[in-house]
Amino acid sequence: MPSTAAHVERHLSHRVGWLRAAVLGANDGITSTAALIVGVAAADASRAGVFTAGVAALVAGAGSMAAGEYGSVSSQRDSELADIAKERAELETMPDRELMELTRIYIDKGLTPPLAQEVAIELSKGDVLAVHMAEELGITHETLARPLQAASYSALSFAAGALLPLVAVMLAGTSAVSRVVVTFVVALLGLAALGAAGARAGGAPFGKATIRMLVLGGLAMLVTALVGKALGTAVT
Repeated sequence: MPSTAAHVERHLSHRVGWLRAAVLGANDGITSTAALIVGVAAADASRAGVFTAGVAALVAGAGSMAAGEYGSVSSQRDSELADIAKERAELETMPDRELMELTRIYIDKGLTPPLAQEVAIELSKGDVLAVHMAEELGITHETLARPLQAASYSALSFAAGALLPLVAVMLAGTSAVSRVVVTFVVALLGLAALGAAGARAGGAPFGKATIRMLVLGGLAMLVTALVGKALGTAVT
């Protein structure tokens, strides 16, 4: 006999806004700062030079991430609000046409025309704007772009990610090789953990996200280390 208990499904797509900003910020914080530190350390810079470069990368990167996220998400929000304003005006001036559009949407989803019209009329008795936002625009109040939230998450997560390689290189040995190796390994571990955490928070498989983080981050650090080593040799 089937259970009559309420079945609660746990969907995580509502997290996409802040999750994207947080994962992107932390990933950039670890990768860019570690790559810079590895490059400077490979050039056999002093401990103070490596630390200064790392701190500069943290501060500049956090500010850049915040500004970039705020600008891009603000543009997205402006576009969404413009669409919502247009929809609101159409509902006020052409309600019958909007009802027909909503009916057509439900017909396209598989309902018979009479049932589609009945559903459209019934839903229009409530928050009709919210219904049209979701069905016509694919926008809900939960998924509406939030620039300040995105900027805050990006800046804070970048700073948190950047701290990992910065602390690692300061605790490493005095030789250039040890600094490069320790920073490289710690950064890869951080990227792996970040990929797994991001996948878990978004309800996605762990493996693909983790491998993607490791491959791209590892390549970025490797290339920067080679460039730093080449420049260090050439300058000296």
